[in-house]
Amino acid sequence: MKIFQREQRSLFGEILDWMLTPLLLLWPISLVLTWLVAQGIAGKPFDRALEYNVSALAQLITIKNNHAQFALPLPARELLRADDADTVYYQVLGPQGEFLSGEKGLPLPGDEDKGGTGEVRMRDDEYKGAELKVAYMWVRLDIPHSKPALVQVAETMDKRSVLATEIVKGVMLPQFVVLPLAVLLVWLALVQAIKPLNRLEERIRARDPDDLSPLEVEAVPMEVAPLVVSVNDLLLRLKDSIVTQKRFLADAAHQLKTPLAGLRMQADLAQREGASADDLKQSLRQIGRSSIRATHTVNQLLALARAESSSTVLAHQPCDVARLTMDVIQDAVPRAMDKSIDVGYEGAQPSSDGVMVMGNLTLLKEMVRNLVDNAINYTPSQPDKPGVITARVLIDPFSGVLVIQVEDSGPGIALAERELVFQPFYRALGTEADGSGLGLPIVLEIARQHRAEVTVEDARPGQTPPGCCFTVRFAAEAGVRPASDDSVTGV
Repeated sequence: MKIFQREQRSLFGEILDWMLTPLLLLWPISLVLTWLVAQGIAGKPFDRALEYNVSALAQLITIKNNHAQFALPLPARELLRADDADTVYYQVLGPQGEFLSGEKGLPLPGDEDKGGTGEVRMRDDEYKGAELKVAYMWVRLDIPHSKPALVQVAETMDKRSVLATEIVKGVMLPQFVVLPLAVLLVWLALVQAIKPLNRLEERIRARDPDDLSPLEVEAVPMEVAPLVVSVNDLLLRLKDSIVTQKRFLADAAHQLKTPLAGLRMQADLAQREGASADDLKQSLRQIGRSSIRATHTVNQLLALARAESSSTVLAHQPCDVARLTMDVIQDAVPRAMDKSIDVGYEGAQPSSDGVMVMGNLTLLKEMVRNLVDNAINYTPSQPDKPGVITARVLIDPFSGVLVIQVEDSGPGIALAERELVFQPFYRALGTEADGSGLGLPIVLEIARQHRAEVTVEDARPGQTPPGCCFTVRFAAEAGVRPASDDSVTGV
């Protein structure tokens, strides 16, 4: 049960509800319990008075000629009738049940109550439409073979109810003052306890937009410290992300500046006076080359952005890695032939066991295409000594893990640069190949989203040139079905 309802949940309101709701629910329960206890307390002194009266009346029974007689003195009779709040009845019956004195119609105890004599017992009964508290006693008389006589004194319950009500009033009325005071004190205590959160809110609001420094954990209560630690971790990751984005944008602007400046310079050259037709054609060729380079850089930037955001946008489906790798190789053949490079495919065949993974077909093709394009860009080739590029799709015979390899006969990558080449816009020193430096970062990001890891090593260790081999190894659980031994070609 909610005492305070709000459209938006409030920590202050939640704590107040959980503290006040039990308090307000326990109050009527306390009232009922107090009434029950008061009834028992109020009845005890009157019960003792009834027991005393029964014992006193029992002593007034006399024996004369083996017959029981009862004579109640007038002062004692007046004493029994002297109560203004309640009506008092008494009854005395002889051994044979004969009426000796008192109220004839007073109810008798049940047969099961005809037990031991000389013991005063109590019972609740009803007479003339009123509830009674009855004290009675069986009295053994000195008459041979006679049954015990019965003495009863009954009293209505008005005094008891009045006294119980007074007790309840005396206990509960102060609570009408204490309860609002308790609510007020709880309210004030919560206001005081929640002040550290308000101060934390004020410190956060007072921060500059570019202030991503950690919050002070020591300045908040222990219960709020885990939340502040989580916020600090988020701020740290956000800061790293912003730094990365700024660096990426600066590098992207720098990379686009060169081809755009070339376009402008060639356009100016083409427009100069006295330019020959050959000069104009040369300028147009340079303009075309610069536009191609700028277009390639923009496309790579878009591919990287798509790869980084695809985890929440693009759905995954079963993909035949062998088929998509062969398609990429076929698309790369014209460009490879222009550079006199021998490009080919080895390994598992399409639709064979183990070549299916859950992933995004577009991104996986982009990953393989970037590996192949990177190999074409950095593999020297001449018609008399062509370079060689081989793409493979292999399956580990022991773990069933799917592996993609792209191997070339180029100069390879120095050991110190093998981690740097996966950073955006980084290009190995001493190379004249065209490129934007974004291909391998795209490969790494797509592999990460498909639970795969990318490694690079020499294709022919110890030889010159050593070549380069990029390996994409998928996780065992990424496959759609396990590999069989017939499709294994070796890793």
